[in-house]
Amino acid sequence: MITSGLVLTSVFVLLVLLVRGVAQPATLFGLFSIGFFFAGLIEQTEFLSSYTNPAMICVLLLILTGLVLERSALITQMSKVFLSGSTKASVFKLSIMTCLFSAFVSNTAVVAALLPAVSKQSKIDPSKLLIPLSYASILGGVTTLIGTSTNLLVYSLAESQGITGINLFTFTGVGLILVVAGCALMSLTTTEDNTGTHAADKPIEVDDNPQGYFLESKVKAGSSLVGKSVIDNGLRGLEGLFLLEIVREDRLISPVRPDEIVQTNDRLIFVGETHRIQTLQHFDGLEVFGSSAGELLESNLVEVVIANQSELVNKTPREVDFRTLFDAAVVGIRRGDKKLTGQLGRIELRVGDSLILAVGADFKNHKNLERNFHLLTDEPLQPKLSRKDNWLTLGGLALAIGLASTGVISLLQGLMAFVLFLVGMKLLPAGQMRRRFPFDLWILIGSALVIADVMTSSGAAKLIADYTSSVLSPFGVMGAFVSVYLMTWLLTELVTNSAAAALAFPIAVSSAAQYDAAALPFVLAVAFAASSGFLIPTGYQTHMMVMSPGRYRTMDFIRKGTPMAILYGLICIVFIPLFFPF
Repeated sequence: MITSGLVLTSVFVLLVLLVRGVAQPATLFGLFSIGFFFAGLIEQTEFLSSYTNPAMICVLLLILTGLVLERSALITQMSKVFLSGSTKASVFKLSIMTCLFSAFVSNTAVVAALLPAVSKQSKIDPSKLLIPLSYASILGGVTTLIGTSTNLLVYSLAESQGITGINLFTFTGVGLILVVAGCALMSLTTTEDNTGTHAADKPIEVDDNPQGYFLESKVKAGSSLVGKSVIDNGLRGLEGLFLLEIVREDRLISPVRPDEIVQTNDRLIFVGETHRIQTLQHFDGLEVFGSSAGELLESNLVEVVIANQSELVNKTPREVDFRTLFDAAVVGIRRGDKKLTGQLGRIELRVGDSLILAVGADFKNHKNLERNFHLLTDEPLQPKLSRKDNWLTLGGLALAIGLASTGVISLLQGLMAFVLFLVGMKLLPAGQMRRRFPFDLWILIGSALVIADVMTSSGAAKLIADYTSSVLSPFGVMGAFVSVYLMTWLLTELVTNSAAAALAFPIAVSSAAQYDAAALPFVLAVAFAASSGFLIPTGYQTHMMVMSPGRYRTMDFIRKGTPMAILYGLICIVFIPLFFPF
């Protein structure tokens, strides 16, 4: 009893730390799992096996295959076809297409592939399409075992507890109902005009033009600046302004070195607090004539979104020496619907921030771009697959899934063979795998298995189930089932989907045991509910990917996500017990 109480207290502390965002979920889960190991609550063999679980290896292999699949031109080509007709029709068609791809490819990879095409097209206001894009990736992901890492995590937990019955298409029946109903809801609730009062209903304003971030000046003949270096002229370290680039005749000097000599007629491009024009008026012979970056500079701009696994999160551009790291300078930062102002180099970056970068010639040669950014440009970092490679890749994935679904080989064998095939075809370079390997997810899932095991073996999960059973006794097994779904849904809005599934799973299994009911429907309730994060954008990484490009506020997600969460929950609560009786 003492042990179970201590474990329960530890899990509560973990939940509080997750909600407060003290550290990344993988870090917190890893520390607590190690703590349980040192406390002797789990054997060494079980502890180590949690990090080599077959289902978890499948997750990692799927993410590696996604590195190739996201280069497929098929996804972006199809998006152009589906973005036609009325806004309602386009939302429905785009949502269905996204669901189809997300059923077999990581939803993050699908959204990353579609984000540039959707956000940069001019036929339909992107703010009407990007939330549906994110929601559809969730709906498609829950239709198969491999559609989302959450389903595979729950599968891993179930396998470790000896719960059988989950295969590649176990989720498909309920998932297809969710897809049809969810896509129809998003289409019907989309307005055709642009007269709404929220960011999600507004077209992008003229002020959103990246040129608004710049302040341009010209060095006149006879200026005391001429013939001296940038550093000697005091043009570095200005209050609120940063010398970004120099336009000299038809040549662009970027980045600007401190020893660069200023010449007559140089156009100096500053970035930062552009209202601080008086700062430049103190320089002799420096003519400030507006905040237009000009055609030459505009062609040098790239818009990116901070990725979930980026090393820049919670750090400032100055702290990481952004210019050296990427051969680029930050000239604008947007967070949701807000354009951040002030000294950009001192702003802490967050997942989903949209950055306007003025890039140097070597920008796209840097190997760390894919890990840190999603590029909102039609020109990809990696070359698109050729038609032959495209069909070989998609055909290989289909073959692997087909053989696994018929039981000829295991899913792990199929995915492993597919990855080896991609490596052999030189479509998946070793360097790319090393840079993009999801270490955080590996630690999170392995640690989640440890924590779930400890909660079960210590009796902590049973304590919660006993209390829930006493409260819900008038409602019987259905009441316990609904409570498991609602608990998991609340957790996934507060923390992350994987963390919610890991914490709710042992409680769900213990709840089923209280009523001598089949564990499978309770397990599936956890899986579906853990993917139902439609309200709070910080709870799901695809929401963060679309938030700044769509100019959304948190209230936009709450407003659009509330009917989706209700519909999704009602379908799960009604249909899971019908497909999988207690």
